[in-house]
Amino acid sequence: MATMACQTVKTNQEHQSTTNPLLSTWDTPFGVPPFDKIKNTDYQPAFEQAIANHTREIAAITANSEAPDFKNTIEALEFSGADLGRVSRIFFAVNGANTNDTLKAVAKAMAPVLSAHRDDIYLNAQLFKRVNAVYLKRDSLGLTSEQLRLLDETYKGFVRSGVNLPADAQQRLREINSELAALAQQFGEHLLNETNATKVLVTNQADLGDLPQSLVAAAAQEAKANGKQGWMFTLQRPSINPFLQYSPNRAFRKQLFMGYAKRGDNGNENDNNSVLAKMAALRVERAHLKGYPTHADYILSDNMAENPDNVFEFLAKVWKPALAMATTERNNLQELMTNDGAEGPLKGWDWRYYTEKLRQKNYNFDEETMRPYFEFTAVRQGVFMLANKLFGLTFKELHNVPTWHPDQQVFEVKEADGTHLGVIYMDFFARESKRGGAWMNELRPQSNTHGMVTPIVTNNFNFPPPTSDSPSLLSFTEAQTLFHEFGHALHGLLSKVTYESLSGTNVPRDFVEFPSQVMENWMSEPEVLRLYAKHYKTGKVIPDELIDKIQASGKFNQGFATVEYMAAAYLDMYWHTLTDTTRRQAAHFEKEHMDKIGLIEEIIPRYRSTYFNHVFGGDPSYSAGYYSYLWSEVLDADAFQAFKETSIFDQETAKKYRHMLSQGGTRPGMELYKEFRGRAPEIAPLLRKKGFIE
Repeated sequence: MATMACQTVKTNQEHQSTTNPLLSTWDTPFGVPPFDKIKNTDYQPAFEQAIANHTREIAAITANSEAPDFKNTIEALEFSGADLGRVSRIFFAVNGANTNDTLKAVAKAMAPVLSAHRDDIYLNAQLFKRVNAVYLKRDSLGLTSEQLRLLDETYKGFVRSGVNLPADAQQRLREINSELAALAQQFGEHLLNETNATKVLVTNQADLGDLPQSLVAAAAQEAKANGKQGWMFTLQRPSINPFLQYSPNRAFRKQLFMGYAKRGDNGNENDNNSVLAKMAALRVERAHLKGYPTHADYILSDNMAENPDNVFEFLAKVWKPALAMATTERNNLQELMTNDGAEGPLKGWDWRYYTEKLRQKNYNFDEETMRPYFEFTAVRQGVFMLANKLFGLTFKELHNVPTWHPDQQVFEVKEADGTHLGVIYMDFFARESKRGGAWMNELRPQSNTHGMVTPIVTNNFNFPPPTSDSPSLLSFTEAQTLFHEFGHALHGLLSKVTYESLSGTNVPRDFVEFPSQVMENWMSEPEVLRLYAKHYKTGKVIPDELIDKIQASGKFNQGFATVEYMAAAYLDMYWHTLTDTTRRQAAHFEKEHMDKIGLIEEIIPRYRSTYFNHVFGGDPSYSAGYYSYLWSEVLDADAFQAFKETSIFDQETAKKYRHMLSQGGTRPGMELYKEFRGRAPEIAPLLRKKGFIE
């Protein structure tokens, strides 16, 4: 059967002017979205029509007079809502990366509507009666393993949504879900506003310190765009982090640091305290309605970790050595700061500045000397070359496809034999219309029910934009981020399953970060660095001397990096293991629980509550799930060890690894991992990698 990638069916010309492009058949290369034809005002009517279409499809399944079976009930449910899935995937991708007032209004209006629509399906007793009938005879249906998995996940989705609850509890559940959806949208909007609100203007060049020239130029460009003379710094990570590393002006460092740390906590119209307190309370109430003691118990019952006790036990194994190392790092920085003539104790806004000084002192290594070797297109080529060496993939840039922003680059991905595999959009640079961080979206998941549907994925970053005299030059950490997000993209691109809902990254939250973090291991391997890290002006390969310094300093500041992250993971778990609906004040709650784990005052959680978008905005599956990055680090360190035991490009290991990724969510994550590795993962490789044990 022909693949969807090669099918281009023209829209009926008679209706083209009146048909919403989001709901039309797309006459585009590989069936990519027609971003050039989609207007901001198209989204809400498209949502409304798609919801109406889906409602009719659900009604038809429920009203079917035939006895329920896998095809007319489970597969019918799987295939329903195609229009809504398409509109949702495109809207939320664009709204996250290039929002505006119209899109924000659509998101706000649709959040409770989409929540209600989902509840209308998963709390539909007659529909569940059909699903349950199929589920009860599952062992006698002769289903494939993937069909059994789809049946099990469908059944579980209804039960976890509360379909078996009495009518009054279901009604309250609907109200909670609707309110949580609206609050999450509000939380994210407040955070974006707060991130864009704080800017620091520097007029004395001496206050820039040794800031790399490319970032000096970017700051000058930012000042000019705001009608100012000098250099302007923002709360976007490509701006704030280098400033904290290099500016000798302690007052300015404090101003930016506190601007970042107080986002959503300023008592203004963008304050998130009441929003998150209400969300936490509503999540407790919802968990109780569903029969769980806490929200974390509810979430984790569907994850690899299974329950909160397992998560806390796991975190404790890493926290003690990480905190000990961070405390030693703190003492070393305090000594350096005192010797530098600075008065008083080390503060959070001093950490990065003196860490950079200590790095240069101990390793004769300025991290910024690497930027010329990490020009963003070179790093992009690095991940492409790695994918080629491991899996034989090739990437061809497409110049004839519509994009949602001029900065985007689009590539066709092909197998080694030239077969089309999928399409990837890459959106690299920070801007005020883009939320913070980096992430991957699926614009079209892979499936193979009526012929192969090839995946279309996106990678989104917040890298420093190019200036008039310099391309975008990445820090080591930013280059790592590109490898990380490309790992998510590969998870989507390499999918080879039957059903869309089980494809690609549709896996438990504490497995989804594993394929992305594995990629970071290759990034700094000398053999890989020599492939792509070339000076943007001279084309010369990164020198061995610099590679040696990268390797030597690999465990430097790992105490800080791990503790900063883990503090946020603990904070997430403490919010979501609450057992009552009392509304907590975030600052008091944080202090109480950070004191409980012994967090040193010079380090704040990577995400404080009022800007913890992972768990209070965005994807709700991250709530009680932020630990998953560390969980996945255990998997990725152990998995990469499998390559190190042979060679980092070992084809047999790569083949087994690809097979694991290709199966998406068709099997439990731990089962997939054990098949790949031949055993359960071990924590020792991670502790060695971070320098916590010899």
